Amino acid sequence: MSTKRDYYDVLGVQRNASPEELKKAFRRLARQYHPDVNKEPDAETKFKEINEAYEVLSDSQKRAMYDRFGHAMPGGSGMGGAADPFGGGDPFSTIFDAFFGGAQRSQRGGPVRGADLRYSLRLSFEDAVFGAEKEIEYRRLETCSACRGTGAEPGTDPTRCPRCNGLGEIRQRIAPFNMVTVTTCDMCGGSGVIIPIPCRTCQGEGRVRQPKKIKVKIPAGVDSDSQIRISGEGDAGPRGGPYGNLYVMLDIQPHQYFVREGNNVVLELRLNVAQAALGDDVAVPTLDGEETLRIPPATQTGQVFRLRGKGVPYLRQNGRGDQVVVTRVVVPPRLTEQQRKLFQELAKTMEPERVSEDRDDSFFGRIKDALGL
Repeated sequence: MSTKRDYYDVLGVQRNASPEELKKAFRRLARQYHPDVNKEPDAETKFKEINEAYEVLSDSQKRAMYDRFGHAMPGGSGMGGAADPFGGGDPFSTIFDAFFGGAQRSQRGGPVRGADLRYSLRLSFEDAVFGAEKEIEYRRLETCSACRGTGAEPGTDPTRCPRCNGLGEIRQRIAPFNMVTVTTCDMCGGSGVIIPIPCRTCQGEGRVRQPKKIKVKIPAGVDSDSQIRISGEGDAGPRGGPYGNLYVMLDIQPHQYFVREGNNVVLELRLNVAQAALGDDVAVPTLDGEETLRIPPATQTGQVFRLRGKGVPYLRQNGRGDQVVVTRVVVPPRLTEQQRKLFQELAKTMEPERVSEDRDDSFFGRIKDALGL
């Protein structure tokens, strides 16, 4: 005759208790009799008895067998059954462990790398060109300092899952083909351990979300399609796993004057009719400050001038692109009476212009040539 106590009595629940009631009773008793908390001589024995009872009653199939046969249920009951889920040994498991020493299984439930994070950083045009150092603040999951990622209240330890016996998976044989299905243990979520007394700081998660400030070095010459990877600044992994990475995505703002084309910058230079006809020395903005550009007489709209080395630095190599200055002759929208008379006198001395058939001298042709397109 079995000397074991009735599993329902062990957990202090009725025989028609729901799974949630079973779980609640198990957690309460596990807290009470956990050997790290309860120093009574029989606390460890009671704790094992509670685990054994819950291992059977939390499994619908084992519970049905127990309700019918009691402790004489086929295949035995309790923690021994969890180590031998097929009531006679899993031949696939035995062979695998004999050859590989169970190494594959030991990986289940181990530390897992944390998730990668992404952060969008807005940059000015100049910061992207010349580089900068920016401080950013974001939130990430960090390993709980109280439990050090275990999820268990300090002074206690996680315990082996009674359902899967620490494997993190449940194996079942399907007749009549003698096939084996493997599913993640629904009691421990695949970790192989349960936490009877969760950490009060992280609520058993092992991680807490915290604000984080870091400085990001922006190299000179980055573009909007650039991203910066910062190793180890993502989320902490579950169960004390390593941190993931942080990817900083760059959002570069447009410039008031310049348009970027690769490592070149393009500037449209507006000239009045007199400057274009007679020529002039014009102060033009560059990324390094103003510089004087000589405009020759008879300059046309779309004429291109190149300032060498005044563009964007090349990433991971020396040198810079160029600044391309494209002229645009602007006709004044309003004329004074004196200006009108002067233009009328000028018009008498000039022949009307005709449409050019030379496509190579067109505005767009010169722009493409200047940019190497």
